[in-house]
Amino acid sequence: MLKKSLLMFLLALTSAVCLAQETAMDVLLMPDIGGIKQAIEIKTDDASKPVLLFLSGGPGSSMMNNAARYTTVLKTRFTIVQWDQRDAGKTLKLNPSPNPPTLAQMTDDTRQVVEFVRKTLRQEKIYLLGSSWGNVLGFDMVKNHPDWLHAYFAVNPVVSQMDSENELLQTLKAQLKDNADASDELAKVNPPFNTAQDMFYLRKWLFYKEGKTFVFDPEFKAFFGEWSKTWSSVWTDVMRIDLRKSLATVQCPVYFFVGKNDIQTSTGVAIEYFEKLHAPRKQLFLFENSGHQIHQEEAEKFQQMIIGILDANSARQP
Repeated sequence: MLKKSLLMFLLALTSAVCLAQETAMDVLLMPDIGGIKQAIEIKTDDASKPVLLFLSGGPGSSMMNNAARYTTVLKTRFTIVQWDQRDAGKTLKLNPSPNPPTLAQMTDDTRQVVEFVRKTLRQEKIYLLGSSWGNVLGFDMVKNHPDWLHAYFAVNPVVSQMDSENELLQTLKAQLKDNADASDELAKVNPPFNTAQDMFYLRKWLFYKEGKTFVFDPEFKAFFGEWSKTWSSVWTDVMRIDLRKSLATVQCPVYFFVGKNDIQTSTGVAIEYFEKLHAPRKQLFLFENSGHQIHQEEAEKFQQMIIGILDANSARQP
């Protein structure tokens, strides 16, 4: 009898281990998205956990390599999915886009990635999070496929970048009025950026104000020039977007995470949009000690707020 009980225990233990092995994932997938291979990373100890897909800021940037800094708590409750967009991060290393990216192409890539993630993880709905530029892609999903989403997290959202850039320009002019070089270069800036140099000067002095001295290195100007060759036409289209006018009502819950000190995507513009937006559920979280990088500047609070929303949504389900 003892031998039989021991055997049953070992069989049960083996089954549990096998199940854990089957549902745990730590993989980098490279599906064909939009005609090229694109890098999608999935990390979870249980693939049945709700999916949280991050849409990186940029364009042309990756959140994948630094994900551990802002997902340590989240991964206890979510299946974490990171995607390196076209011409960014691991996707760029796999294969550059054969043609300069367009905004339409980027939004279609996003749709395909969300479809791929839903099918791969066998979940009808996912949680989607956009950071900065990622909100251009994220709100397009909210508009066109709200039935694919449990909820959307809008982190430092791009709402009207034209208004944000003009506000940023005036802020920098005032704060750097005693810096002759800054005043001279900022006087040449005229949103919506008729030349790459316009945007370069604005970003240069924004980063300088944030304490980043690399802005004076020739390598930074060269890097920005290369970025502009790829992304300036996309950013021109972004500058035409004003969600306050184009997306007044949505059909899924939306949660705004806004840095009180964000001058890159205006805090005031984001709050104004939140107040006007009609949604099944909405909530705004103001991060008192953050600027444009909430997930890095207040990583613990950022994660706990998301988990709190998950718990509240789970409690509402029958």
